[in-house]
Amino acid sequence: MKTKMHFADNCLINPTNPITVNLIGAGGTGSQTLTALARMNHSLLALGHTGLQVSLYDDDVVTTANQGRQLFADCEVGLNKAVALINRTNRFFGTNWKAVTKPFTGNGIDALPERGRANIYITCVDTAAARFDIAKALETLATDGRAQRDKPLYWLDLGNSKNTGQAVLATISFIKQPNSERYEPVADLPFVTKEFKTALEVQDDSNEPSCSLAEALEKQDLFINSTIANMAASLLWNLFREGMTDTRGFFMNLKNFSSTSIKVG
Repeated sequence: MKTKMHFADNCLINPTNPITVNLIGAGGTGSQTLTALARMNHSLLALGHTGLQVSLYDDDVVTTANQGRQLFADCEVGLNKAVALINRTNRFFGTNWKAVTKPFTGNGIDALPERGRANIYITCVDTAAARFDIAKALETLATDGRAQRDKPLYWLDLGNSKNTGQAVLATISFIKQPNSERYEPVADLPFVTKEFKTALEVQDDSNEPSCSLAEALEKQDLFINSTIANMAASLLWNLFREGMTDTRGFFMNLKNFSSTSIKVG
């Protein structure tokens, strides 16, 4: 039996312009993911790739409860999360990435820069409602008929509870697959909101802000966000470097140090 394999869109492998990425959410996982993307961009450029152009979406501000589990300094308390993180990343890595101080939602998509278009969307949001709203927005963008360099291609969704988490890669537009004698090419990778719809619908969306780091750590362990962010970034990195993947995500448990991959198919 042939191994099922998804082959990356050619623009990821041989791009003529930087790959555009919309990172949605600048909290515990989003802040860690931004750092991983900056490292990835630096490495891609060193390998002769055109690299990444990232826009970070978040309308929230930094509080003292965010420090420690999220990557914020004392001097950044009170600033918008996206602005603080993007300014720091641009200064350190010499990038020209953008901060968007608006939520990425289906209802407000027309008000976003470039109508929120990008090649890759990475979501680090807290609620099922936000995921369903984003899925609706991505479906709209995929069918608006525009053929341009910011064509929506992939959605990588990251989520977690206190000690567990997951990442799921999906295709937004049709990704043409090559003929293969060795593998069974798979073009369609389903949205997390379709594949795990029932689980999301029963999810508890209560997400009251924490008053202190100690309270925040009762909700999410100290290293859960960085672990998920780096594993998800590795999945994306392998897609760039190998041009194909038989794995489209994972479930992980930091309590017992276990991880289970989600295979293509």
